[in-house]
Order: sequence, then structure tokens, then C-alpha cells
Amino acid sequence: MRRYDERVPAIHDCADPMSLLDGVRAARTAIAAGRCIVMPTDTVYGIAADAFSHAAVAGLLAAKGRDRGFPPPVLVADRAMASALAESVPAELEPLLDAHWPGPLTVILRAQPSLTWDLGDTGGTVAIRVPDHPIAIGLLRETGPLAVSSANLHGRPAPTEAAAAAEMLGDSVAVVLDAGTVGGTAAAGEQNGSTILDCSTPGTFRIVRQGVLPRAVIAEALGDLLVDG
Repeated sequence: MRRYDERVPAIHDCADPMSLLDGVRAARTAIAAGRCIVMPTDTVYGIAADAFSHAAVAGLLAAKGRDRGFPPPVLVADRAMASALAESVPAELEPLLDAHWPGPLTVILRAQPSLTWDLGDTGGTVAIRVPDHPIAIGLLRETGPLAVSSANLHGRPAPTEAAAAAEMLGDSVAVVLDAGTVGGTAAAGEQNGSTILDCSTPGTFRIVRQGVLPRAVIAEALGDLLVDG
């Protein structure tokens, strides 16, 4: 565990088993207390908070310098957890989820209307992903769904190193889990993050952010149901 300067929280080295254990415990405690943490995913580092805590989600948005017009996606540990958040999952989407969950695919679905949360101005939808990272999955199994956005200030690059996330976000996060370099190099014109697919309109699918999962892969699965953005 180390600090980069006094305003940056302690960073837990997840390559060390004891530090990983301490870090996950600290992260779980911070989430329960309504604080934000930095966690690794398969694409970039994310700033995470309890998806069902209004104050925690507001703190996440404030840490990034964003407002309610930028609701964060929600990361889940598995398909069952995702199904509890979504009103329904289109049958046409199932092959993509079979192939790319866990993975770099975020899907926007109609949210269960009974959920008592406030992610921002979502229009009744929720963006959901199962990340392909063992530390992320393990933490999500303990905490349940987390609101997670890339761990950067608005307008800055999404970090693939924990140190960069910690230096940008400072004391707005309580815990940083450092799993080394994550993700990879995006193609020109694309982002390091997940590809976001809007599935909230019946019979129509639209890519709203091109990330590391190529459009061609999605088009092969969805055919004419995939429309231009």
C-alpha cells in the first residue's frame, strides 16, 4: 500500500495477496459508507459507487466534474444480476451477451421501474456491463451492482493505470485498487472503453459509443437491426 502525495488515497497493490485482501475489504467498506473507489476493469480503471445510493452517485459525478446529464453505467457480476436491473433483454441481444459478457460491451436497456435509485437523467434506462476482470467480478459479487464510470476528470483520457486515476481524482475517492496496466490500445478514432449499444428501442439497436468491441462484430450478430448512429 502506498501514497503518491498527501491528497491521494492509499493505493492497494493487487499483485500482493495480502494487499489485495486488505484493498477489497477497504473497498467494500467504503462502498457501504457511500464513498467512491477506483477499481480495475478489463478496459480502463473506473470510479465506482453504490448504484442504489443517491449521495454516492452524486459524489461520483462530482468527482469527475460531470452533472446529471451524464448518468454512469452500472457494472454487475453476471447475467442474473443484470436481469434484476433490466425490464427485459431482447432475444436478438442474447448471442452478443453470450459471446461478450464478460467483456467490453455495455448495453442500454429499459430499467426495472420498481428500482429505487437515481443515476441521473437516464430517461428510464440503464447501461449495464459485466466486466472481464477477476478483481472487478469478485468485488461486484460482494457489493452488488456498482455505478462505474471511467476514473478520469471530464475531458481527460480514461486511465489504464491506477496512478493516473488516483492523481486525477485525489481525495474524492477513498480506496484505489491497483491491478497494473489494464485494457489495451484502441484503434484510431475509437475509445479504450467498452462499446455502448443502445437496445432500449424495441427492434432497433444503435452504437452510441464505439469502444474496443468492433462494430463489425456487432453487425454480424444483429444484421439489419443495427442502425447507424
